Amino acid sequence: MQILAATKLVTQKTLFILTSLIVVAVLIIFTRSALINGQPTVQPTLLTAGGDSLPATLEELQADKSVSWNEIPNPANFGYSDAAHWLKFDLPAARVNHSESYLEIDYPLLDYIDLWFVQGDSVSHFTTGDSQPFQQRKLKYHGFLFALPDNDKPIEVFIYVRSRSVVKVPVKVWQREIFSEHTANTNLIMGLFFGLLLAMGLSNLFFFFTTRSLTFLFYTGYVFCLGLTLATVHGFSFKYLWPQQVWFQGQSVGFLASATLVFAVIFSASLLEVHKHSRWLSRCFNGLAIAFAVLTLSSLLLDYAMSIKMFLVLLTITVFLIMGVAVWFAYRRVNIAGYYALAWSALLISALSASLDNLGVVSMPIPSQVLLVYGATIEALMLSFILAISYSRQRDEILFAKEEALIREREVVSTKQELIDLQQRAQDDLEYKVQERTLELEIALRELSDANRELEKLNTIDPLTGIRNRRHFDKRLQAEGRRSRREQTSLALAMIDIDHFKQINDRFGHTVGDACIRHVAQTLQSLLKRPSDDVCRYGGEEFAIILPNTDLQGAAQLVETMRQQLEVTPCIVDSQTISLTMSSGVASAVIAHAEAEMDLLKLADERLYAAKQAGRNQVVATIEQPH
Repeated sequence: MQILAATKLVTQKTLFILTSLIVVAVLIIFTRSALINGQPTVQPTLLTAGGDSLPATLEELQADKSVSWNEIPNPANFGYSDAAHWLKFDLPAARVNHSESYLEIDYPLLDYIDLWFVQGDSVSHFTTGDSQPFQQRKLKYHGFLFALPDNDKPIEVFIYVRSRSVVKVPVKVWQREIFSEHTANTNLIMGLFFGLLLAMGLSNLFFFFTTRSLTFLFYTGYVFCLGLTLATVHGFSFKYLWPQQVWFQGQSVGFLASATLVFAVIFSASLLEVHKHSRWLSRCFNGLAIAFAVLTLSSLLLDYAMSIKMFLVLLTITVFLIMGVAVWFAYRRVNIAGYYALAWSALLISALSASLDNLGVVSMPIPSQVLLVYGATIEALMLSFILAISYSRQRDEILFAKEEALIREREVVSTKQELIDLQQRAQDDLEYKVQERTLELEIALRELSDANRELEKLNTIDPLTGIRNRRHFDKRLQAEGRRSRREQTSLALAMIDIDHFKQINDRFGHTVGDACIRHVAQTLQSLLKRPSDDVCRYGGEEFAIILPNTDLQGAAQLVETMRQQLEVTPCIVDSQTISLTMSSGVASAVIAHAEAEMDLLKLADERLYAAKQAGRNQVVATIEQPH
């Protein structure tokens, strides 16, 4: 019988380790998939309004000249604040990449949101938040989703937000096809998670009916309340369970979280059999359970902010108590105490990370709600496994007590050898699994690094022309300025503008205008011979050329060649021949100090202006004598 007990002990440890590794590996795969495939089309740069007293309407905001706008990271995180906040951002076109698009605010617990789309004189206004019935939302999404106007005009977005809880505003812009795929993946993951919690809750409820062990009942209550809490945090409860109960939605997080802790405290005391080890600790657990029960009921009446603060105080006490008792019992070699401490550590680490992310202390690459789901998944699976171990051990102890005296002497030697062999196999298996997972992780990291490098390269390419963009130009200008200052060599810049481009757009349309821009970019690129020379699209119909180690005469000669070539090479689009010319300003100098390259760029731009003023279709290398 001792051999059987030892075998089950080692098997339980092995299963616990393997289960933990499998769960963590699956979550890593989901996380990596979410980070690679679940990225929004655009994550705009946000500006927040500063001022002593901010207005509540867009008209008042635009009329208030004292309001200053400051850049803020996206997602914007103002922590626990009951103040109102204004945010805004711009998009070059309402349809991202010429596709119908959505704007998402991915934090379902915001009480009040006012949003405006401004396109010239056209203004669209939306009001939402979980302080309004869910059915009033135009798009029935568990978060906050808005359809951007179906046009390619530039758009300015203003957001006014106010909430009694954490004010966090993650703003994402999606192409609709990508958003549909992202939503399908997310719903699949969340469906698996809540299905897992439901299955574990029902199975433990059935175990309670068959065994009459209250521990299974307490765990069932804990799993159901935890699932409802996380469903509320993600916005699913408001969508599916109480879409018209606005008052309860405002109190539901405090109510459900407190109820979860009632069952958690009772379950912990029952599973660890605290009453057998310390009456004082047992009274502490009972007192905490009563306190959370009172808070559960009072959270329906108290202000949300007050109930959450009381909950956090009690939660802090509970965390230290449960973890302290579990570690102490593990030190005293109480059965399952070590497993129990490890299971709670998973949820506590994810909850701590989510709290720090909500408070703006750290910025996590994974949304805080998803962190809680992952922590709860690991913790719920481990606790279910521990509960099974605990019940199995309690049942086996009775059997062992009856048979131990008969088999002890006969099996002691074989038990030791078998235990050693099993431990060795378990250790070998664990080492193999660790090496295998380490190799998979290294491969994943290399693939992610390659993807990041490719993404960085794509971020410097202008999608219309295929040449480098403004972002690349700014970095390259700074680098070449430093080299010029270090090596005392000339750095030449040329600013180029297509003549009368607006007339081409107005007469032939934007499609032809885009073709003309591509034609000019290809012409300029074809005349650059040195690898160090670079032509970039500066913006609109403007181009910028960087010519390292080039004096003014050489740069002017090269740009003049480009001007002549473009003049004799018309752009042919749909059987239409469009003659193009360009104006350019050229400047060259040895960079003498930091930021001098910006002065050089300004000089080239001034000479471009001089060329345009002098009649266009020419290159100006000096203000006095344009060429």
